[in-house]
Amino acid sequence: MKKLKFGLIGGGNGAFIGHVHRRGATMDDLAVLVAGCFSRNREKSLDTAEKWDVTDINRVYADYQEMAEAESKREDGIDFVSIATPNDTHYPIAKCFLEHGIHIMCDKPLALTAAQGYELEALAKEKDLLFGVSYTFAGYAMIRQAREMIDHGEIGRVLTIQGEFPQEWLIVSLVSDHSEQATWRHDPKRSGESGCCADIGTHVEYLISKMTGLHPKRVIARFDHIPAEVPLETNAMMMIEFDGNVPGMIWTSQLAMGHETEPVVRIFGEKGSIEWSHLKPWELRVTRINQPPQVYTTNRDYLYPAAKELCRLPSGHIEGFYEAFGNIYHGFIMNLLAKKYSIDAGTFSYPTVADGIRGIEFVDACLESNKKGNIWVNVGK
Repeated sequence: MKKLKFGLIGGGNGAFIGHVHRRGATMDDLAVLVAGCFSRNREKSLDTAEKWDVTDINRVYADYQEMAEAESKREDGIDFVSIATPNDTHYPIAKCFLEHGIHIMCDKPLALTAAQGYELEALAKEKDLLFGVSYTFAGYAMIRQAREMIDHGEIGRVLTIQGEFPQEWLIVSLVSDHSEQATWRHDPKRSGESGCCADIGTHVEYLISKMTGLHPKRVIARFDHIPAEVPLETNAMMMIEFDGNVPGMIWTSQLAMGHETEPVVRIFGEKGSIEWSHLKPWELRVTRINQPPQVYTTNRDYLYPAAKELCRLPSGHIEGFYEAFGNIYHGFIMNLLAKKYSIDAGTFSYPTVADGIRGIEFVDACLESNKKGNIWVNVGK
């Protein structure tokens, strides 16, 4: 199969997420990194290019504007660009590459405001370009298995949903010598008006929608600033009404000592329940009414084909975060290949610009609810 060419914005200087994007995009030999602006510092950008085997230094650019302009004019220009920079830069970078006719894979969040999201969505539609958003956790095979089971009626009508995402990194950073992450993630100018709700609450919101097909219709939210001097909320609790009047709750926290990165989703239906935890992402706990719990694991014959094709290793071998990221990219690239070469993308999918907008609308509704004394607020337009 023909490989796509891609470029990367950000990710240099040893940044965690840039390396993850690169590995995800190249994991299944469907794409090759040929260009980038990996750092504002030219020497560091060149060092990163050498490390990542970008051999043509003429395709290591000083800034994203120069890159978009140059790559759009090349006969062998990039097919898509990956954006792995802080939150406040996603919108201008994505807009620039869309205007130059280049497909996008953007780190979450899509943008800082819904208005920016709507503009990017309209521009992508006008230019007929794909726009992916890297909601990583949804790339696990067992998330797709849960969706298939629910769509096939195995737990009956969904009755209620509970999700959580506890982390300890913020409170730990307050007693550590330094945390670059804390510096920008809790700066409203760089992260927007919300802290942990936007940062990790949107992951849970998307996981729920990916597993069930249901989206939040209205919310009641309470945000807590603990400690008080932190400018953005570090703890958030949301009551939610999903499509079909299905009730649910989401709790997210960045001060949950003893919890590192632990999203959990529990879905309760008329005939059974499904539970997924990032502590064991290769497992799915399924309980049918009045029956003992069962544990489904990856790459077994009893999985639905759409979940099984997301597995790379034999059953019993652990697949983790990199593989989940690889699945997000696999879906995006397969759909882009289908668009370019009229091949069949099969069941492969990816989080889209519309999903990114729903995440922003969810956060905006939570912000409004909290500001107005924890009242019900509708989500979206």
